[in-house]
Amino acid sequence: MTTFTNARLINPETYEDALGSLTVEGGVITAINASPKGDVPKDDVIDCGGKCLAPGLIDVGVKIGEPGERHKESFRSAGAAAAAGGVTAMVIRPDTTPAVDTPETLAFTARRAGEVAPVNVVPLAALTKARAGREMVEMGFMLDAGAVAFTDCDHVVTDPKVYSRAMTYAKSLGALIIGHPQDPTLSKGAAVTSGKFASLRGLPAVSPMAERMGLERDLALVEMSGVRYHADNLSTAKSLPALARAKAAGLDVSAGVNIHHLCLNELDVGDYRTFFKLKPPLRSEDDRLAMIEAVASGLIDVVSSFHTPQDEESKRLPFEEAASGAVGLETLLPAAMRVVHSGLIDLPTMWRALSLNPANLLGLPGGRLAVGAPADLVLFDPDAPFVLDRATLRSKSKNTPFDGARMEGRVIGTWVAGKHVHG
Repeated sequence: MTTFTNARLINPETYEDALGSLTVEGGVITAINASPKGDVPKDDVIDCGGKCLAPGLIDVGVKIGEPGERHKESFRSAGAAAAAGGVTAMVIRPDTTPAVDTPETLAFTARRAGEVAPVNVVPLAALTKARAGREMVEMGFMLDAGAVAFTDCDHVVTDPKVYSRAMTYAKSLGALIIGHPQDPTLSKGAAVTSGKFASLRGLPAVSPMAERMGLERDLALVEMSGVRYHADNLSTAKSLPALARAKAAGLDVSAGVNIHHLCLNELDVGDYRTFFKLKPPLRSEDDRLAMIEAVASGLIDVVSSFHTPQDEESKRLPFEEAASGAVGLETLLPAAMRVVHSGLIDLPTMWRALSLNPANLLGLPGGRLAVGAPADLVLFDPDAPFVLDRATLRSKSKNTPFDGARMEGRVIGTWVAGKHVHG
């Protein structure tokens, strides 16, 4: 038994943010704000010193390099980075080499993760074979093997007939489909968002309308099939009215946003800084503020890091040729604190998007401070300042846009099922 005392409890389920205590036994939370019975050994008491104790982060859309690209990220390195960042569950993408499109490949990832990762690993499966958009995977077998949702990631299924059939089949199984809304023709070859900045830099650009067009198409197919659908990485204000209409119409839809799109805008690319090249690309400041407002209002349900490791050779190229993506497992929490400290959103609301809502979306038991819930916890100081040095990141790849940035929010300790895995 372990008791956390003098803790600032952040409960996203009840929107509470208050001092209290929490007791863990057998890997689950057994008491909140309850007086201990009898004498509790000092070794089993953790004085949190008024720091924040919250459910561990559930990061949806983490890219692992196994199989195929282990030099970029392994389950061991990603697991260490996650624990250091307060992430207690990594929901991993199927865009590996080869793709996770068979029960055998899914079993391999589960076995490897169980051997070396100190945090929970939850697998997504490809929607179509080889993510080619032509033939759907054996969804029933993949669900039996442990998949929690299906996605082709940034390979948009361009054939509406294939997509609608996959959605209809997923509906019959009660499965969730995760889409990456984007018109693939408009966005092909784009490196930044269209506008004055893109023109001045001479970079190939994509209009924010490409995201809206992709989302509108997906939502029409969702309405036709009735499937559960999650738009994984919205980034523009133009997409939000369509999302709001779909929710108001009663469609079973949700949406997520990348933490980088809440903290950064298109001007951060500066003089062709490739660590700021993301997919979708960074947007305008108006878009960034609209995304924060959507998270605060609950229109956008999930905030994630979309952890995408890329090696030095992939990033040390001209901006147009460089690979997209950034690592984010260790920077998700301090980046989220940037938004909280801006005063645009409070801690419990941010934690709903970082932990509770991802758990509810995927049917996971975590994401809450409640008796009987898993003791997946993070203890952190939301105000601790530091300068990020990418060389200290535990990920194999170091492609973070926050290198050298002044940040606040340091993880003190992480627990998974009551086991101390970091700090």
